[in-house]
Amino acid sequence: MKFIDEATIIVQSGNGGRGCVSFRRERFAPRGGPDGGDGGIGGDVVLKATSNKRTLYHIRFRQEYKAENGQAGQGSQKYGRGGKDHIIDVPVGTLVYNAETGELLHDLVNPDEPVVVARGGRGGRGNLHFKTSTNRAPHYAQPGEPGERLTLKLELKLMADVGIIGVPNAGKSTLISAISSARPKIADYPFTTLTPNLGVVAVPDAEPFVIADIPGLIEGAHEGAGLGIRFLRHVERTRLLVHLIDCSGLSEEDPLQSYRTIRHELTMYSDGLAQKPELVVLNKLDVSGSGQLADRFCQALPDREVLRISAVTHLRLEHLKTYIRRQLDILDESL
Repeated sequence: MKFIDEATIIVQSGNGGRGCVSFRRERFAPRGGPDGGDGGIGGDVVLKATSNKRTLYHIRFRQEYKAENGQAGQGSQKYGRGGKDHIIDVPVGTLVYNAETGELLHDLVNPDEPVVVARGGRGGRGNLHFKTSTNRAPHYAQPGEPGERLTLKLELKLMADVGIIGVPNAGKSTLISAISSARPKIADYPFTTLTPNLGVVAVPDAEPFVIADIPGLIEGAHEGAGLGIRFLRHVERTRLLVHLIDCSGLSEEDPLQSYRTIRHELTMYSDGLAQKPELVVLNKLDVSGSGQLADRFCQALPDREVLRISAVTHLRLEHLKTYIRRQLDILDESL
């Protein structure tokens, strides 16, 4: 399934049904009076967050969504039937914007959460309501109110506890496939991961957590370079960042170069993103000579705790999972 994290749609709620102009005509009631019923209310357009959808792909190529109009009222005080709502399922984590003003209308973060984005028009009142002592036979009724029509921009931000960030080919896809059931594409060239991947990580005697493999970031990502800000936005949803670094490719002269590059991009994109809790993890300890480079990195960053792993050989992965779970528990306790 192709990953789509943005979509623009037009929604149109139903028009209200018109009220009825009718008079009671029965054998023994020659002056029965007005009995026109009200029109039905128009249907709403509703967005509903669901865990069954992972992308916006299913609505990407349908431009307009309409709810049913309310039916007109009838004689004998019969009210028109209300129009059916049009419910659109979207993934949990979908942001709903007014495409014309840019205003954030809703943030769908809870499963099965319904939100009315276009409310149906009210039905018009029948002539029954306009009878007075001076006008016993009103020949008019209200038309139904029109429904709402607006253009929405939908933007999906993944919902994950942990986001794995780093430069291309740091081993993010290999790591998420090693600690969860996710099976992303893995190859030895940059930008193998073109879409974020989610995986559920099981930890013995603890709650599992959701981890996201964010596509590789490069210098200038906050301005759109590489895969750009399209995927930086997903990191905003996470509670903890795992900054994965390929220690086998570190420079002896400047071992912190790639680390500083990613930190700079996070800061330039958002102060809040740069201040998220971060766990630094050195990967590819299985590569010859990587141990010495890892030592240089830790010496250059003495004030940070750094974990060392090999996603390929599963070296210290159980320790990594337990450590991440413990950090998440600490964040929960601080709320």
